[in-house]
Amino acid sequence: MPAPIPTPAPLLLVDGLNLLWTATFGFPAAIRSRDGVRELTGLFAFFALLRATVRDDLDTTAPEVLVIFDGPDASTARAAADPRYKADRPTTRDALRPLEYLPAVKDGLDACGIVWAETVDAEADDLIATLTGTHRASRPVRIMSRDADLYQLLTDEVQIVNRSRRAGSRLVTAADVEQRYGVTPAQWTGFRALSGDPSDGIPGVRGIGPKTAARLLSGGIALADLPSSGRLTGTTGRRTLSAWDEVLRWQALIELRHDLVPGPAPSGRPSPGLPPARTVVEAMGLW
Repeated sequence: MPAPIPTPAPLLLVDGLNLLWTATFGFPAAIRSRDGVRELTGLFAFFALLRATVRDDLDTTAPEVLVIFDGPDASTARAAADPRYKADRPTTRDALRPLEYLPAVKDGLDACGIVWAETVDAEADDLIATLTGTHRASRPVRIMSRDADLYQLLTDEVQIVNRSRRAGSRLVTAADVEQRYGVTPAQWTGFRALSGDPSDGIPGVRGIGPKTAARLLSGGIALADLPSSGRLTGTTGRRTLSAWDEVLRWQALIELRHDLVPGPAPSGRPSPGLPPARTVVEAMGLW
């Protein structure tokens, strides 16, 4: 009799740069090397927050952890489709300070036996979406990120871990999105196309905020069906119809890809336990 196929470990997909920005700018105390020469906050906090999340914030045990980073040309395709895409994000040296930690973070992950991946011309969200679609039928998937674009991936099997929420309430579910915003995860891209997302340079339709967008999409209607729904009346309707081609383009920008080839692919086995952040930094000879 053949040996039973082991059940794969729950999968934790970590939005690497999102976590690195949180670690660099959101950690409660600055961390420096013993000699005071090196600023280590982003590196130290990255591993501290990741370890705390695996230990405290998951509803699953012993996950397989895969950290996903943006590729160097991640936003090129979307920016070509709309030059406003992420165009207003600050590019000063201080604003981009988290990237200075990126090589050391990758080295630290390698040293800890935690797999990381990136695709040259894809955003981390797209690779996360691809992996989520591949694995959600066979095991629970948790996504560690504060990026609301990932709400479109939520299902009964897929939840998001948001470290900015209070302890005990950091898991975001599909029901949470419906309760807070009045739309389903499947409607998220249309909802954001209508109401806008300033952080990504998507203005939305003038005069339409989240409440109006939710009302227009009430009952689970898809964005594409809105013009024939009879709901686009008055000033709001005229503004929406006059901007309709842009609305569809904005939706396409928000929609995540599911067609990437991940490398390396998840193994199905639990990842090694993460040591304390201090141990990781010290083992790298940076402390």
